[in-house]
Amino acid sequence: MSVASFTHHNGPWTVADVLALPEDRTVRYELLGESLVMSPAPGLRHQRASFRLHVALDAAARAAGAPVEVLEAINVTLPSGLVVPDIVVADAGATAEDQVSIDADAVQLVIELVSPGNKTMDRKLKPLLYAEAGIPHYWRLEFDPAPRLIISELDSGRYTETAIALPGTVTRTEAPFPFEIDPAGLARQ
Repeated sequence: MSVASFTHHNGPWTVADVLALPEDRTVRYELLGESLVMSPAPGLRHQRASFRLHVALDAAARAAGAPVEVLEAINVTLPSGLVVPDIVVADAGATAEDQVSIDADAVQLVIELVSPGNKTMDRKLKPLLYAEAGIPHYWRLEFDPAPRLIISELDSGRYTETAIALPGTVTRTEAPFPFEIDPAGLARQ
């Protein structure tokens, strides 16, 4: 779909409309309610940290024998739209087929890496949508002033912080599987 097609789109956007958009590595498309949200592709620091966190989570899940798959930047269908979390831990059975999206009910954990252009989305809006969808765990990696990982669990329909992993300290969490992290080296070149 060309840029001209965006200007000629009639009516509210649907999940099917968004999934029909052409793949574009320079833009992420998300559907919040009936509104299409476009954001630029993440920068180097973000991608470096995402990859390293993904690798660490994947190793921990395998060591624990957890029946999950750790994926980066995949479409997740929520009751209120379609989002692209930076990292998703999903039930292995839900990712067995090559799909363009997975349902939120198969997601155990979403992680957002906060960049300058998406602070409000990742700190305020997306956690509300993830909680509404019943995703049990939400983690947020903040970069400034130093990398720190805020670990939250769903409690009575809202996320409650259970730990903050600070740089230079190893923090352990047991859910969705045992995992230890020192965020100090995640974004470092």
